[in-house]
Formats: sequence, C-alpha cells, structure tokens
Amino acid sequence: MSNTPDKLKKGIVFNIQKFSVHDGPGIRTIIFLKGCSLQCAWCSNPESQWLAKQLAYNPNKCLTEKACKHCRDVCPHQALSVGDDGKILWDASTCDQCLICADVCPTHALNVYGYEISVDDALKRVEEDEAFYSRSGGGVTLSGGEPLIQADFSLALLREARKRRIDTCIETCGSVPWEVLEQAGRYLNSVYYDIKSMDKTHHTKYVGASNELILDNLVKLKQTYPDLLVRVRTPVIPGFNDSKGAIGDIVDFVREMPNIEYELLAYHRMGSPKYGYLGWEYPLEGTENLSDKKFDELRRFADSRMKQNGETQRLKVVGE
Repeated sequence: MSNTPDKLKKGIVFNIQKFSVHDGPGIRTIIFLKGCSLQCAWCSNPESQWLAKQLAYNPNKCLTEKACKHCRDVCPHQALSVGDDGKILWDASTCDQCLICADVCPTHALNVYGYEISVDDALKRVEEDEAFYSRSGGGVTLSGGEPLIQADFSLALLREARKRRIDTCIETCGSVPWEVLEQAGRYLNSVYYDIKSMDKTHHTKYVGASNELILDNLVKLKQTYPDLLVRVRTPVIPGFNDSKGAIGDIVDFVREMPNIEYELLAYHRMGSPKYGYLGWEYPLEGTENLSDKKFDELRRFADSRMKQNGETQRLKVVGE
C-alpha cells in the first residue's frame, strides 16, 4: 500500500457516467475502472478488460487517407494500412499500443479507452451532482470491469467518498482476494454482486474462471457485514443460464442470507460493436436476445422461489 494521501492516488478509468438509476440506490454517478479478473463471453464493456490504456478504431469516423494523412506515417510498427475504400485499416495483432496515432487523429476514429485520474478529481466530478444524491438517496458507484482489480485506487476512492459523506456502492464480480473485498466492505453502503452460475465447469467455460472464489467471498461478505445491503445479480444469457434449473440453483444459494436482494438482467448485444473497435471478435456472435416472454417467465420463477423461505425478500428484475 502506498503512503500517498487518498485524494492524490491515481487510477485508470474509462468513463464517468452521471444520472444512472440502475446501478445503486437513487441517482448515481458511476466511475468505470479499467481491468477485470474475468472474461465473460457476453461482456458489454470489453474495453474494461485490460488494465492498461487501449487503442480502439471506429472506421465510420475515418476521413480517408486522401483527406487526412495524419496517422499512417507516425505508426512505428506499420499497423496501419489503407483499404479499398480509402479508409485506414488497423491491424490489432501488429499494434504495440503506443497510442501515438490516436494523438494525431482529428476525428477520434483512432481513440484511446482509459485515462488516468486522481481520487480528488474523480470525486469532484461526483460532487457536481450532490443535490441529486441528497434528494434521491444516491451517490457514487464504482464499476468496471472489476473495480477491485485496482485495489489501492478503489479503496482510496471509497474512503475519501465516505469522508465527504457520499453514499458508496460497488459493482463487483467477486473474483478478487477476500482481503481486498473485506477492506472495501468497511466503506460501502451497498454492494451489487454478480453470480452468473452455480455450475463450476459451465462457469469456467463461459467466464474464463471458476466460481469458487466468487461464492466463497459472498458467504464471507454476508458473515462479516450482515447489515450491508447486497443485491445479487444474474445476467441471463441464452445457452448459458437461461433455465429454471440454473436460476433456481442461484436463488437457493442466496435466499437464506440476511439483507439480500436478487435481480435478473436480460442479455443484450449493445456492447458488441466495441469488440470490432478493439480488433476482437464478439464471442457470442449469432446469439439472439432473450425473448420478453422467456425473461418474464424466469423473473416470475425467481420471485416465487425467493419467497419459499417464508421471509420477505426483495426482488427487482431489470431488463437492459
């Protein structure tokens, strides 16, 4: 851990989004941090997966080499060429992420995901909307990626936010060292915690890692902070967990825990264009969105199963 004061510590974020109403109580500002411990096949923020700054290319914004001629000559690895339509072609496999070309691109067709920011500067952005938080019970939410990958920065953000009396929430996949999650819990008002599947093999295939640490960490989190509000969320993905069996197993795991909410999120493809911008293939290409009928059926099933323990459990279902 660094001796740098919390408000001066720096991290890499790729977006600060205001006026969110789906990522924590009330109206919130979300700080999206770079870096993730998982590689979910359906990830809607693929630009979050790398911890470092990252080049992206949107050919729709390219002026063509004839009209511009800024980027090709500055690339030291000849990762840029010209297509038949006159627009730049970017070879991501040759690129070394020096990011020089993005500095000279006038239209930001070549763009960088990620920038460095201090805790103080990030929270100044949050505090711009302080009036909305007090009226709605909102505050700041750390998201990603997995925000606790940048543990030193995220913990400093949470500590400093609490000093400034800002309500704090985090969106986490839970695949982080327990010691980091335990420290974060000291400064959190609420947690949004993803559980995608109880099937270890299936989880590893679609997510790139086992679910054991994730499940163990949730149990420890509720044992250590029983009064901390935790909303468990499950993205419902066709072919992965879009069955009553898969959803029922998750509900059975969480429903006896104290102070738990459960939320279903419907699969969508809104993040898929960003894979192309990064020079990647979308892993679930050809997968259709979940039908409203099936999603509603799973929502009603989860609602009924959550109530089988005889206690009042809150269930919110959001389809993105």
